[in-house]
Amino acid sequence: MYDPTVARLTYRALLGRRRALILFALPALLLLISVAIRLLTGADDEVATEVLGGFALATMVPLIGVIAGTGAIGPEIDDGSIVYLLAKPLKRPTIILTKLTVAIAVTMVFSAVPMLAAGFILNGNSGQIAVAYAVAAVAASVAYSAVFLLLGTVSRHAVVFGLIYALIWEALFGSLVAGARTLSVQQWALALAERTAPDAGITSDVGLTTAAVLLAVVTVAGTWYAGRKLRTLTLAGEE
Repeated sequence: MYDPTVARLTYRALLGRRRALILFALPALLLLISVAIRLLTGADDEVATEVLGGFALATMVPLIGVIAGTGAIGPEIDDGSIVYLLAKPLKRPTIILTKLTVAIAVTMVFSAVPMLAAGFILNGNSGQIAVAYAVAAVAASVAYSAVFLLLGTVSRHAVVFGLIYALIWEALFGSLVAGARTLSVQQWALALAERTAPDAGITSDVGLTTAAVLLAVVTVAGTWYAGRKLRTLTLAGEE
């Protein structure tokens, strides 16, 4: 269910010059902010929680997820080059799972790793805050990658829809409307962070069991439907 050639092509597409600049810029900004805050205010658990939760998990992780998830397949569908890949003797689920694996790996590397490093810079991982948010970033990376890969498969405007979800639904409505938080990957990930660091003041509006189930359902359902849409795309091309 994993093809090295598809993976290599996907990595090459995601780490191309334009996308790589954005992927590197966001973590670099987080680390720069963390260093500046540590130099100005010293180690502070509350500040660390605000930076890692308010900026990194709420903004950086979903944006990287949008870039990696949609970029793993969307451009190939837009320019028609996906036809050459579909002409190979590969099962469609293998293509989707390979691209999902690459998108998850890229999202984790550019979000969870900088998150962990930023946490150690901010407060030396006091209260397990750095580890907790890194765990949350890993979980969010998986779900975001599946959701945005699905968007890249079903829509030519996947990046726009992804940004709407990440910046408007989660960041705006999630902060204003309590009910919207239940359908937020960010809140599901925060539930894991809350359990990892119970004394760090991290809170989520979703229980741990509910969050784990929703993360699994969204990931599996998004991957399955993306594979189904890819088969439909093949049939349309053959016709």
